[in-house]
Amino acid sequence: MSAKVREIDAESFQVEVLAQEGPVVVDFYSTECAPCEALAPKYEALAELYGADVKFVKIFRQQSRELSELLAVRTSPTVLFFRNGQEVSTRQSGGIRRSALVASLDTLVSPDRAAEIHAAVRPVETRCDVLILGAGPAGITAGIYSAQAKLDTIMVDIALGGGNLTVTHQVSNFPGFPKPQQGFMLAHYLLEHAKEAGVKGRFAAEITRVDLAAHEVVLDGVETIHAKRIIIATGSSPRTIGVSGEVEYKGKGVSYCATCDAKYYENQHVIVIGGGNSAIEEALFIARFASKITVVHQFAELQANKQAQSLAFANPRIEFLFRHEPREFVASDGRAIDAVVVEDLETHERKTLPCGGVFVFAGMRPNLELFEGAFELDRFGYVKVDEEMHTNLPGVFAAGDIVSKRYRQMTTAVADGTIASIALARELAA
Repeated sequence: MSAKVREIDAESFQVEVLAQEGPVVVDFYSTECAPCEALAPKYEALAELYGADVKFVKIFRQQSRELSELLAVRTSPTVLFFRNGQEVSTRQSGGIRRSALVASLDTLVSPDRAAEIHAAVRPVETRCDVLILGAGPAGITAGIYSAQAKLDTIMVDIALGGGNLTVTHQVSNFPGFPKPQQGFMLAHYLLEHAKEAGVKGRFAAEITRVDLAAHEVVLDGVETIHAKRIIIATGSSPRTIGVSGEVEYKGKGVSYCATCDAKYYENQHVIVIGGGNSAIEEALFIARFASKITVVHQFAELQANKQAQSLAFANPRIEFLFRHEPREFVASDGRAIDAVVVEDLETHERKTLPCGGVFVFAGMRPNLELFEGAFELDRFGYVKVDEEMHTNLPGVFAAGDIVSKRYRQMTTAVADGTIASIALARELAA
């Protein structure tokens, strides 16, 4: 821990924080906490920069439960900002980014002093054998293989790692786990395996600049990582469907993640758009909360696997509207949607379905915004690779859901990561 960061306990909180004149920042952390581990190096680095003006302390939340409850600190890490004993600025929690911390710390000092501190920031240069962008199943597997091959490996993720597993209700077809596994727990196991193998992580990171030709990536505007080989495994995100009201009411009744939001629709009617694996498996999860689910699907039959279909058809809370598509998400009060307009694709008749919310599962799109124009893509926008996961750029590999292939599953992502790491390890050993 940095000398500029002090560990305190609940008993000393009054003296060390509330009775202090001037600014104090407090990190409530826990053990066995990936977001806490991601925050720690950023917190300590910023303590070195701002420590002459701001007091930095940490509190072990698990041993300070009463204080945490008193302050309404309900997750780890949570960072609070105080001036003269009063909480100021907006507290931050979860996957906290360096820029967010800097913005809040700047409010605790004068503008001139903030400018001086920013000017004092010194760039960091890091070199490694393998740099992996993305910490989903493909990236994690690649990291495990390359680290076990004694290659210095750094894995970067703009979130906390795990990819779409972290918002997947259950995974029922991953080898070695005969019973369905909660997605977030499977992600945890994978990340722990990577850590044990020796992979170095940079999580909740901001990728400021990417130069794939030079094998350079800048993180948080501070650290430049130079790698001998790079693996792109940035995964995919839910695809929007372009329906009126979709963008305006995202997060206000329009959701793409059942694990995240199903609990908010207790005893309500919910519309699910789609008929593939994700739509039907997530509809089954939503049925734990919603009183009724209407699955709206453009085809006459579902495309989901037969097991999921059987469970859905047998669930009394789930109904189906085939050969229909949504045309508008309606919010009568202008705040949150309360209905979906759908069209019969045969008769073109439209009708309005009142609802509490809608979940859209219309497939995924590759996360390639950082690499605009860098790769050769297929007609669907996925990266073309050869049998060893090489892209068109020398020394740059791609793996997982961004790759052009027929099937995208967790198991195929794991396979891609394996192949890429074995191939690059052989190249570096040649």
